[in-house]
Amino acid sequence: MKIKKMIETSLIDWEGKIVSTLYVSSCNFRCPFCYNCDLVLNPDSFSDVSEEEIDGYLVERKDFIDGICMSGGEPTLDPDLPGYFKRIKEKGFLIKLDTNGTNPRMLEELLSNNLVDYLAMDIKSSLNFDHYGQAAGIKDKILLERVKESIKLIMGSPVEYEFRTTVVPLLHTEETILEIAASISGAKRYVLQSFSATEKTLDPSFQKIKSYASEKIRELSEKTKKYIPNCSWR
Repeated sequence: MKIKKMIETSLIDWEGKIVSTLYVSSCNFRCPFCYNCDLVLNPDSFSDVSEEEIDGYLVERKDFIDGICMSGGEPTLDPDLPGYFKRIKEKGFLIKLDTNGTNPRMLEELLSNNLVDYLAMDIKSSLNFDHYGQAAGIKDKILLERVKESIKLIMGSPVEYEFRTTVVPLLHTEETILEIAASISGAKRYVLQSFSATEKTLDPSFQKIKSYASEKIRELSEKTKKYIPNCSWR
């Protein structure tokens, strides 16, 4: 696998765990609010992080590093992902996967082979193609159908998981968030993430958007609890 970026020690990417977070560059979404836009649009500007470097760091710190968080980009687009995860598991580490849910077949393979310990799937908007297309920057309706399939697959799996939405004022109203929550009613966990315009975004105009106040995000999380009792915000 081509790993383009590594955060050696992260306390925030997997609640309750200390992990090394790895980033791939490929992605089939073009979310206008994406923070990792350079990674997605200009992958060649990043040097590859070698497997030897990653393994060396993990093994030397096995006493306090619990595992890895694989993020991106979209990791499930890489056919080498199962093999890579297998090697990480053989070294005794846990694995969290961040995904946009557009490759349910890959998720199925990972789950059936016990190669992932925690799944975090982004739900970009309500499962209406007009809304999803705008939030994810896509034109292919098949991608949304795959997202829906992944939601069902994850909710039916024994692996711990969360769904999460980055709440962007231009894209998400209270109605949008409640529609998302209703579509995943009964999920184990749903997290609302407040969009921050302080970072570079794929669409530069999104840097001018004023974020929702934290009180508004908290209010939204409370309202979604009628569908998903374990809803939080950050």
